[in-house]
Amino acid sequence: MRFMVMIKADKNTEAGVMPNEQLLADMGRYNEELLRAGVLLAGEGLQPSAKGARVRFAGKARSVIDGPFAETGDLLAGFWVLQCKSLEEAIEWVKRCPNPLEGEPIVEIRQIYEMHDFGSEFTPELREQEERLRAELATKH
Repeated sequence: MRFMVMIKADKNTEAGVMPNEQLLADMGRYNEELLRAGVLLAGEGLQPSAKGARVRFAGKARSVIDGPFAETGDLLAGFWVLQCKSLEEAIEWVKRCPNPLEGEPIVEIRQIYEMHDFGSEFTPELREQEERLRAELATKH
């Protein structure tokens, strides 16, 4: 099972405040531990929403909303993608994480859909297309 682990943004991350040297070192050790255990698939910090945009879909129309975005609690400051046997295992890994932000940050864990989760609507042709795209993506990185 794959899980997206999301660090919620706060006023400091939205202001572009960078982590101090100690937190960077602690996170580096934590990421090494995840990697050595074979559970880390990806992980990155995200720039403030002021440097981003949203695209709103309304039928066939698209409109762009430039950041920053006001609802800080709904924004992300960073993420990991972990491969774990269960949600409980993912929770245990997250509990070992150094506190990523000042105060009492929220770290959310969500399971990523796998092909089999989509049932019969995900036809053999669609599955083949998905597998082909994933294989091509793997050769590019």
